[in-house]
Amino acid sequence: MDLKSYIRTIPNFPKKGILFRDVTTLFNNADAFSHMVDVFAKYWTNKSITAIAGIDARGFIIGGALAFKMNLPFVALRKKGKLPFDTISKEFDLEYGTATLEVHKDAVGTGDHVLIVDDLIATGGTALAGIDLIKALDAEVAGCAFLVDLPDLSGSSKIRNRGIESHALMAFDGH
Repeated sequence: MDLKSYIRTIPNFPKKGILFRDVTTLFNNADAFSHMVDVFAKYWTNKSITAIAGIDARGFIIGGALAFKMNLPFVALRKKGKLPFDTISKEFDLEYGTATLEVHKDAVGTGDHVLIVDDLIATGGTALAGIDLIKALDAEVAGCAFLVDLPDLSGSSKIRNRGIESHALMAFDGH
């Protein structure tokens, strides 16, 4: 199944010059969504993963489904102020400012090998913040999984430069 054909491209969103890769069209097709989860599970099975962390918000959709498929716990990496218990946080840069990602202090710990999941990797700021949070809890990052990579923006290279595997199911050239 060609999963790339299920991604809608919207020009000039959220601003002029950007080609927005809309993954909700893939999520909206049950066969494509199921196939995506199966492909992720096949790739990451037997890699000593003990938990899956999804990045707010579309990473929750993919990560939650993958955690269910692989019978692993799911960890939420959320935007600031959304988690109800004791958290740690990491501020990071975006193209248009800064943001903060948080995780519960007791979500993972020593001995855990966590797969971080999100829908798309662009400049890498959010994923790198997730990596820093998992490591701050004394857990290992087993890898990062993305549906879409935008290699021209170098985010996946930044992850690999930290010695962490970055794997995407597809790539799109351009922004």
